[in-house]
Amino acid sequence: MHPTQQLTDLLAQSTPRTFSKELLALRDALLQQYSGAVDAMLFYGSCLRSGDALDGLVDLYLVVDDYRKAYRKSLPALFNRLLPPNIYYLEIEVDGNKVRSKYAVVSLQDLEHGTSLNWFHSYLWGRFAQPCGLLYGRDEEISRRVQVMLAQAVLTFLTRALPALPERLDSAAIWQQGLALSYRAELRVEKPERAILLYESWEDHYLALTSLVMDELPFEVNREQDSSGPLYHIRIPPRTRRLGRLGWLLRRFQGKFVSLVRLIKAAFTFQGGADYLIWKLERHTGIPIEATPKMRRHPLIYGWGLMWRLYRRGVFR
Repeated sequence: MHPTQQLTDLLAQSTPRTFSKELLALRDALLQQYSGAVDAMLFYGSCLRSGDALDGLVDLYLVVDDYRKAYRKSLPALFNRLLPPNIYYLEIEVDGNKVRSKYAVVSLQDLEHGTSLNWFHSYLWGRFAQPCGLLYGRDEEISRRVQVMLAQAVLTFLTRALPALPERLDSAAIWQQGLALSYRAELRVEKPERAILLYESWEDHYLALTSLVMDELPFEVNREQDSSGPLYHIRIPPRTRRLGRLGWLLRRFQGKFVSLVRLIKAAFTFQGGADYLIWKLERHTGIPIEATPKMRRHPLIYGWGLMWRLYRRGVFR
């Protein structure tokens, strides 16, 4: 199952293609830092929704052609190859304002694999089924290849999510409930309302996308019309539904463990990683978190007590 040109074009046209000076400055700084290794750069997350690069952390994905070429060192390249992506922090100043970014590094090959139906967990295809902008492409061929991957992520997401959802849904229910499944498959701190906010921020995009993509899915889909808009009756064999629900249960177990491993890896790869994690937890939960100097210096040794207390309080879902 491959995305049609119509689907790829819709995604390319419905997401930002012009960017603020803050984003362009981040792009240029990263291109200079990873000289010659960057194939593409993707922009997504809360700053994309708000349109303000100074509101929190700018979320970027740096797509590279080769990990060893990107880092020029063996250890971070090995970490990235074993468990993509590696996550880093970048802070620059633009016109007297600090622009803060969290960026992930992934190879073009891993991105292609991670958005396909061959990749079990939702970490990549769940993220890239959401709107994102192409901040940089090395050339037209690479840019088009990345856009096809984004379209493939949408197909993979819906093919995996719909068997675990009710048979009759509208566009809002499809995306809000599907995104909630992917959130629960990670060690995330977002509240359940986040999926609703995401959909409402891009409602026109999702309405057009759902109408188009239903014809490309491997299911029988009948369209109905009610007072609120289109309704989709999705006929999926009972066995496929049972396997789909089981798959999400397994993703939840797998995702919690892998998310924990990624947090451990971030302690090695993410400068200021402990402070970033504390900031993110406080931002999404509203719960003040105190961290000792020892924990900041040695999060792997002194951070476990804090993690356990937060888990007991229901911060992680």
